[in-house]
Amino acid sequence: MKTKRRRKLTAAMGAGAMLLTQFAAPLAWAKPSNDDNTKTPIKHVMLIIGENRTFDNVFGTYVPPSGQTVRNLLSEGIVNPDGSPGPNAGVALQYQATDTSTYEISPAKTTPYSTLPTPNVGGPTTPFFNSVSAAEAVEPALPLNDYYMLTIGGTGLTSGPDTRFLTDGPLPNDPFDITNFISYDAYAGSPVHRFFQMWQETDCDASKATAQNLSGCQSDLFPWVETTVATGSNGNPEPAGFTGEGSIAMGFYNNLQGDVPYFTHLAQQYALSDNYHQAIMGGTGANHIAIGYGATIYFANSDGTPGVPPANQIENPNPQSGTNNFYTQDGYSGGSYVNCADSTQPGVAPIMDYLNSLSYKPFNNGDCAPNAYYIVNNYNPAYLGTGENTYADGSTGPFTIPPTQQQNLGLLLSAHDVSWSYYGEGWAGGTETGEDSTYCNICNPFLYSQQIMTNPSLRANLKGIQSLYSDIQNGTLPAVSIVKPDGFLDGHPASSKFELFESFCHKIIDMVQSNPRLWKDTAIVITVDEGGGYYDSGYIQPVDFFGDGTRIPMLVVSPYSEGGRVVHNYYDHVSFAKFVEANWGLPTIADNSRDNLPDPVATKADPYVPTNGPAIGDLMQMFTFGKNKN
Repeated sequence: MKTKRRRKLTAAMGAGAMLLTQFAAPLAWAKPSNDDNTKTPIKHVMLIIGENRTFDNVFGTYVPPSGQTVRNLLSEGIVNPDGSPGPNAGVALQYQATDTSTYEISPAKTTPYSTLPTPNVGGPTTPFFNSVSAAEAVEPALPLNDYYMLTIGGTGLTSGPDTRFLTDGPLPNDPFDITNFISYDAYAGSPVHRFFQMWQETDCDASKATAQNLSGCQSDLFPWVETTVATGSNGNPEPAGFTGEGSIAMGFYNNLQGDVPYFTHLAQQYALSDNYHQAIMGGTGANHIAIGYGATIYFANSDGTPGVPPANQIENPNPQSGTNNFYTQDGYSGGSYVNCADSTQPGVAPIMDYLNSLSYKPFNNGDCAPNAYYIVNNYNPAYLGTGENTYADGSTGPFTIPPTQQQNLGLLLSAHDVSWSYYGEGWAGGTETGEDSTYCNICNPFLYSQQIMTNPSLRANLKGIQSLYSDIQNGTLPAVSIVKPDGFLDGHPASSKFELFESFCHKIIDMVQSNPRLWKDTAIVITVDEGGGYYDSGYIQPVDFFGDGTRIPMLVVSPYSEGGRVVHNYYDHVSFAKFVEANWGLPTIADNSRDNLPDPVATKADPYVPTNGPAIGDLMQMFTFGKNKN
C-alpha cells in the first residue's frame, strides 16, 4: 500500500478572460516577459519528479561510456556484474542495534545480521488493470505500446513475507539483485522512508569521519530500522509480533542484466549525476516542499507567524517503554512536526549534537527559527485546486498543514516575469481521463501557499498533464515547468513500478524532441523525490537539521548535455532553484533558503565531497554550453 496521503482535487480556476477594444486603455499591469533573458542557451527547463529510489537502486551496476567514471555498487566492488556479492561487499554490511530509552541517530550496534530479514510483500496481488483497454480508459500518460505494463506484475501474495525472495533460501547480508528473484515488470515492497528513520538508517557519527567521508555516515542500519519501527506508530503501542518491512531496502536493479533500460539509454546519451541528493531526510511531502521553497515550511498561524501544532502532530521518536526503537509519536496520522530550535524537544538534541561535532559548520541561516515547528513528513496541503482552504473548514481532517506565507519559487518567478507551470497528472476538472483520485496533492508545493492559492491568476499556473502535452505540441511551454506523474506511473515501490516512470518520461521526451524549435533550447531534468529508504553507497553531506539525505538518480536530457557524461559535483533538490536563478538572473527565494549556499569546491582526488561544505551546485556542470548547437 502506498504510504502517501492522496485525495481528489478539483480544478484550478483560470483567470477571467478580458475583451479588449480599440477604446480600451493600455493594461497598466502588463509587463514584458523575461523568458528569453537567460545567461545560457536554455530557454525552457522542465523538472520531472518520480518517486522513492536511490542512485544505487537504479544505477547500481551502470557502466558509463569510455573515459567516464561512476561511483556505484559495481565500481566500489560491493557487487559483481551479475549482481552477486563483490570483493568489497563488507562495505555494505548491515547491523542490528539497541535503542531502548532515548532516540539516537547512531545507536549502539550489536552484531551484523547473519542473513537479512525477509522482505515483506508489497504491491497489488493482481495488477491494477485487467486489460490494456481498461488501462487506456483511465491513464493518459504512457506511450501506446507500454500500456501492457499496467496489466502485469502482480505479486500473487496478500501479506506477510515475500516468499518470492526465498527461492534460494535466506538472503545473505549484502545488497541483492531484485531481478534475481522477480522480474523488472513485477511490483515489490516499499522500505520505510520517514525523517527520523532515515537519520537512523544512515547512522551518521562524526567520530567515524574520514577524508573521503567527512560526515561519518555509515549507512549500515537499513534493515534494523525497517524491522523495529518502519512507517511509524501513529501514537499507538507496538503491535504484537511486529516485523516491519523486512530488508527490501537492500535491493537494487541490474543495468547489466537489462533492468532500467530507458534511463540507462539516456545516461549513455546525455548527462547523469552520481552525486545528487534528496534535500530532506524523510519522505515525499517534505522533499517536494524543499523543491518549491528551498527549505521546509513550518506550522503557521493565520498571520503567517510560527504557531504550535496539536500535541499528537509533534514527532517523538523516543522509544516506547519496553521496545527497541518503536517510536512514541510518529506516523501518517501521528507526529510530523519538529521544533528543531529547542534541544529539549524529542529527537532534536541527538541530531544537533552530531551536526555541531562536524568539521564544518552546518547551514543555519534562518532554519530552525525559534518556536517554529517544521513539517518533516507528509500531511495534506491546506488548499484544493479551487483555492478552497480545507484547513479552515476541516474537510480534509486534522492532519492538514495550515496555509503558509513563506516565499517560494513560483512567487519568485512571477515577481520577475518568468513564466512557469506545475503540471500534475490527475489534476481534476481538465481534460484528464478519470485518474484524478491518484493526483499527488502532497507533491504540489504550491498547494501549501496562501499567496498562490488565493490569487486566481497565480493559481492558473497549476495544470494537468494534458495541458503539458498541448503546451509542448503548440510551442507554448513556459520557461520553467515542474511535472509530476500520478500514483500509477510515479515509480513508487508497491503502488507503482519504476518501468512505468521510465515510460512516463519517454512519452514527454519524445514529444519535446518532435518539436525541433522547442527541443533546441530545452533541458529536461529527471529525478525522484527521495531515496525511498533504499540503501545507497554514496557520500551524504549534512547541510542542516533536515538533511541532506541519500543520493538519488538525476539525468539531464538536452542538446547541451549530450555525450554520456557522469557529473560528480554535489547537488540536491535546491540545485534546481539555483539553476533557475542563475539562468534567469534572479535573486534567491528567501534569506534562509538553501539556494543561498555556495557552489561546492572539491579536490580532483575526490570530486564528490565539498571542501567548503555545506555547499550545493547549480547544475551548470551538467551542460556543455561551449558546444555549437544548430
